[in-house]
This record gives sequence, C-alpha cells and structure tokens, in this order.
Amino acid sequence: MKTIIIEDKERVEEIIARCDICYVGITDLEGNPYVIPMNFGYQDGVIYLHSGPAGSCLDMLAQNNRVCITFSIDHELIFQHPKVACSYRMKAKSVICRGQVNFLEDIEEKRQTLDIIMHHYIDREFIYSDPAVRNVKVWEIPIDNVTAKEYAVPHNK
Repeated sequence: MKTIIIEDKERVEEIIARCDICYVGITDLEGNPYVIPMNFGYQDGVIYLHSGPAGSCLDMLAQNNRVCITFSIDHELIFQHPKVACSYRMKAKSVICRGQVNFLEDIEEKRQTLDIIMHHYIDREFIYSDPAVRNVKVWEIPIDNVTAKEYAVPHNK
C-alpha cells in the first residue's frame, strides 16, 4: 500500500467539505502543542472558526497566532494479509493547513462569517442578535500552506 499526495484543489476542498470537525493545533504558553477539535466553515482558501470571547486558547493565540488545522475522512482499517500485523493500515484522506489567526471585530463581517460556518452544517438562514455577535470571537485563518494525502492506496492504483 502506498501514500499518494493530493495536489488537485478540488479534491482538497472536497475532503474539507466532507468533514464535520477539524483539529486545530496551537502552541500553548509553555511552548507545547495543544490540539482541540472545533467546528468550522471554509470559503475561498480561508478557514473560519469561532469561540467564546475569552479563554486559554485566546491567551495562547495572543502569544503565537500560528495554527495547524487537520481534516480527515474515509477512515477504514484494511490489510494485505489478515494474520500479518504489519500489513494492516488505516485507509484515509487528510488535509493539513497552516496559517495565522486574525480575529474579526466588525459586527457585520462577523455575521457573514457565522453564516459561512453554519452553512457548512445546515442549509438555512439564521438571525444573530447584536449581543450574541459581540460576545463571540470569530477566527479567520487564510491558508498559507496546504498538504493533502490519501493513505493505504493499493499499488495497482
């Protein structure tokens, strides 16, 4: 079995679109990795996230706003021979994106971004009250670098 690098932008975006969560890697205040699952939206090369207005993640991002975001789909345990442990592999497709978090402050821009996030999950219109929008931290991460791979592809493919 082999690993294939995915370079086609449409295939990369299909993987992102099929995910229901992403994993966001941040550097904590002691310089250690810190990874959290988050819901998200994606549009035109930008990943959007949201959180509460305060907390440890925001403290970490104030020190270092660089993040790594991972998406993964189609997980399936496969093997070449059922009795040979090293022939087992997890089949999957993944996308890893890197970028810097910007926080949106304009209330209308935040509303539009919240719509992008919500439309990733459900196709309907939403109303956001001013207090709710003011009380949410909206993250914008333009993708600086992206890699995508498909794992456990048969050699004849």
